[in-house]
Amino acid sequence: MPEFFAHETAVVEPGAKVGKGTKVWHHAHIRDGAAVGDNCIISMSVYVDSGAKVGSNVKIQNNTSIYRGCTVEDGAFIGPSVVLTNDKMPRATNVDGSLKEACNWSVGETVIGRGASIGAGSVILPDIKIGEFSMVGAGSVVTKDVPPHALVAGNPARIIGYVCRCGRRVESCRPLICDKCKNSARL
Repeated sequence: MPEFFAHETAVVEPGAKVGKGTKVWHHAHIRDGAAVGDNCIISMSVYVDSGAKVGSNVKIQNNTSIYRGCTVEDGAFIGPSVVLTNDKMPRATNVDGSLKEACNWSVGETVIGRGASIGAGSVILPDIKIGEFSMVGAGSVVTKDVPPHALVAGNPARIIGYVCRCGRRVESCRPLICDKCKNSARL
């Protein structure tokens, strides 16, 4: 008996590792070779590819794709319809016209840092590090690394401010001190 919950329409392939207390909802698909930590919520129609890693206490919203080479660290939030990409030069075929296979892809590494939040509809390009407790605004296209606690938005995403661990915008930036929760962080 597994120590996680999987809805009857979810597909958790043999060889996928899913942690204790995790809930895998309607039509989600976790591939063989994927790893999902404890106490996560994998919402409806989420795809976690083989080789992708998801930490503990992560919430991934509906229709999100997390591809091979991507790591989502503990406590991160991934909004609905987010795509974590893994190839900067994707092609369906090789130069000779043959269909590409898994061994033909050039997989980049994408890391979503501990406690970070990615807004709905965002696209994160490969070989990007999203810093701890940073926040990506909805609909953003992230093309370069995001520092810890940074608030980024747009296409391409740019720093527009800083956020506390609690998610509120912080007006002063060194050190970050939240007026609401009084938490502080150093950049």
